[in-house]
Amino acid sequence: MFSEEEKDAVYKVIYNRRDVRSFLPTPIPEDAIHNILRAAHHAPSVGFMQPWNFIIVSSDETKEKLAWAADKERRALAIHYEDEGEKETKFLGLKIQGLREAPITICVTCDPTRGGSHVLGRNSIPETDMLSTACAIQNMWLAACAEGLAMGWVSFYKKNDVRDILNIPPHVEPIALLSIGYTESYPTAPILETANWEKRRSLDDLIFTDQWDHKY
Repeated sequence: MFSEEEKDAVYKVIYNRRDVRSFLPTPIPEDAIHNILRAAHHAPSVGFMQPWNFIIVSSDETKEKLAWAADKERRALAIHYEDEGEKETKFLGLKIQGLREAPITICVTCDPTRGGSHVLGRNSIPETDMLSTACAIQNMWLAACAEGLAMGWVSFYKKNDVRDILNIPPHVEPIALLSIGYTESYPTAPILETANWEKRRSLDDLIFTDQWDHKY
């Protein structure tokens, strides 16, 4: 059982966690990094396959290469908004990655071969390996927030670019680039919500009972 204070702390970190893009160069204590990785490694995984690995990137040279890969894809994606002038301008104006600024970036990977050919619970739904890795990432985000650190998930890149830069084997999936560091301004709301890109949907509209579209 958890005390009321402990429950409040859990919900506080869930509701206050944010995707952050601006970082200070302040070094991160080794014990904080270890705590974040340990939290990730204690995530649930289907068949207890634990498909994740973590590549800690701290060299400026490698961070610059990853930033190049992200910016290349950002400019390519902007084409999709060419017919929506205001949205294209807003998209290009968003600070979508802090790879150059953050003291470290952690690449989280998923190895679909981990555990062999017959992982308990995975045969019917193969993508549960990536879903398990996503649980590890969420744990990292909550742990980073609890440590007073900011984290940003960089989602614009070609997988093969990241594989080449970080020398990742062809069968291993680079799921996320997570930039971590201290920040001067921790957002009170999601960046895309603040930028009027999208609004949080009503939870009531997303809950059904027994069957699809049967309102709860």
